Amino acid sequence: MKVWTREKRLRTRSENGTLALGELLTELLPAPKLVVLRGDLGMGKTTLVRGMAAALGADSMGVTSPTFTLVHEYKGRKTRLIHLDLYRLEEEREIEGIGLWEMAEAQDALVMVEWGDRFASVMERADAEISIGQGEEENERLLRVQW
Repeated sequence: MKVWTREKRLRTRSENGTLALGELLTELLPAPKLVVLRGDLGMGKTTLVRGMAAALGADSMGVTSPTFTLVHEYKGRKTRLIHLDLYRLEEEREIEGIGLWEMAEAQDALVMVEWGDRFASVMERADAEISIGQGEEENERLLRVQW
């Protein structure tokens, strides 16, 4: 298991708050980075990525979950935001087939990977991890950022 040396805990109580945290995270985790994004369905992973896209100057209104397409790329002013969902992949070799390692090596790319924790190779190469969980209130989300 990877040992992170830095950690930040954040809290949001609204969709707008989650968008704002996405903007903050682009400053904490500038490209190039491979970031594993953890959280159950409906926790706001795509909303967080939408906030990151806005901060990078990409069209944030076009940000959608890549569940069925596996990969979405958003071009910002200087940084590409690449959002992947590995839920439908079953074997490590499929990761190479979608070109994840090439994306992660690009100097102008911030790569956000949902369900990356299912694969040891992704966790070994990850530069950071963001976990999103339910807070005490219905709209409250607790984020744990480790890098």
